[in-house]
Amino acid sequence: MIVTQMLHKFISKFAPLSALVLSICLSLPASEVRANKADTHEYQFKNGLRLIVREDRRAPTVAHMVWYRAGSMDEVNGKTGVAHVLEHMMFKGTKTVKSGDFSRMVAAVGGRENAFTARDFTGYFQQIEKSKLADVMRLEADRMANLNFSDEEFNKEIQVVMEERRLRTEDNPTSLMQELMMATAFISSPYRHPIIGWMDDLQNMKANDARQWYRDWYAPNNAIVVVVGDVRAVEVKTLVEKFYGPIQAKQLPERKPQIEPEQKGEKRVNLKAPADSPQIMMAWKVPKLDPKKMDDVEPYALEVLSAALSGHDNSRLNRELVRNKRLANNAGASYDLISRGPELFVISATAAKGQTVIDLEKGILQSIQEIADQGITEAELKRIKAQLLASQIYKRDSIFAQAMEIGSSEIAYVSWREIDRMIERVQLINSEQIKNVVKKFFIQDGLTVVTLDPQPRTMLANPKSSPSGLRH
Repeated sequence: MIVTQMLHKFISKFAPLSALVLSICLSLPASEVRANKADTHEYQFKNGLRLIVREDRRAPTVAHMVWYRAGSMDEVNGKTGVAHVLEHMMFKGTKTVKSGDFSRMVAAVGGRENAFTARDFTGYFQQIEKSKLADVMRLEADRMANLNFSDEEFNKEIQVVMEERRLRTEDNPTSLMQELMMATAFISSPYRHPIIGWMDDLQNMKANDARQWYRDWYAPNNAIVVVVGDVRAVEVKTLVEKFYGPIQAKQLPERKPQIEPEQKGEKRVNLKAPADSPQIMMAWKVPKLDPKKMDDVEPYALEVLSAALSGHDNSRLNRELVRNKRLANNAGASYDLISRGPELFVISATAAKGQTVIDLEKGILQSIQEIADQGITEAELKRIKAQLLASQIYKRDSIFAQAMEIGSSEIAYVSWREIDRMIERVQLINSEQIKNVVKKFFIQDGLTVVTLDPQPRTMLANPKSSPSGLRH
């Protein structure tokens, strides 16, 4: 997920924690990273729009975000990628703002802006000096209600999106593996489709497909506005009433459950693509955090397990597969605690010279089995929890990261009020609970394996010239 990647990029700047920072965090209770709830305010408007404001006056800046609960998981077959395409078209003008002027007008007041599409949502943001909040809010509210782009603009931009797919997916073996993993692991869940869409769907997409997506989902009753920074909540509420308040609610399309059936056997698939080294991805079906069962231990145990396997120099996978056994050039694990759809716990690795994916798989399974048998040492747990806590502390030095955290949680129906308690629950996880989730979920019948058979780089060819100037 793009939001997760953005947050990880921010946090990764602080990954090399010093001994001093770690020693402080080891003795720091989770309550110390609590956001002051008196500084966070939530409002509901008559048209269904929700507003969440966090007052943070450490710098005279503001992050303004609009989150729509409409991502690639809401798409239908034949129109995959339309959520991302519409994100591009949102910069192509309204009845009063010409194409391209949105970005120029934000830049003119000294701000920065962009957008992101994920499986669960589409989001738009601006970060500006606090006195310019009304300016960007007026622009954002305008395109929520009055988007107006021509067929010609669409026909140009769809070429940009197709080129984006070529560069980021089709010319990238790791991205191809990730795409194949999702398409193989899931049967009925719309998570099986790539966020950017299948190329055939993009080639056959029409301007009216994007317009219909806008008409269906871009409504105040399907949106959350998040504002974090040097503001007063009551003043932000007044601005939202002025700019977003007049926009009418819509009847939203019915969302079908599309429950993923139980996997009843191991799945394996091999990809041949130009690359330098063999790679492997192994994914297990695991639970996510249920907003109605916030005290369930398993998702928090999986979060700690992910941190134990990956994320720092002395993590299990890096220590065993890269340094000790020299099976891999790199290895890592990923798990998203919060999402609207089903979750996977993924372990990936790139083979070292002379090693094979068979060697990698044996090494990964051995690392998993060791945790199932022996658990995590107390010293290891203490360090992992300190690092997780430190990442939260650093993240809250950024108003942008705070707004991202609030928005991505709320869009998956997890209240911002639960974020601090989630941190505390992670701190309570013990070795036995980690052993239990490994034994329960890391089973062969729930496993999907994708391997990369590297082909000569001469296979990588793109004979057709394509437009440049990608936005994202």
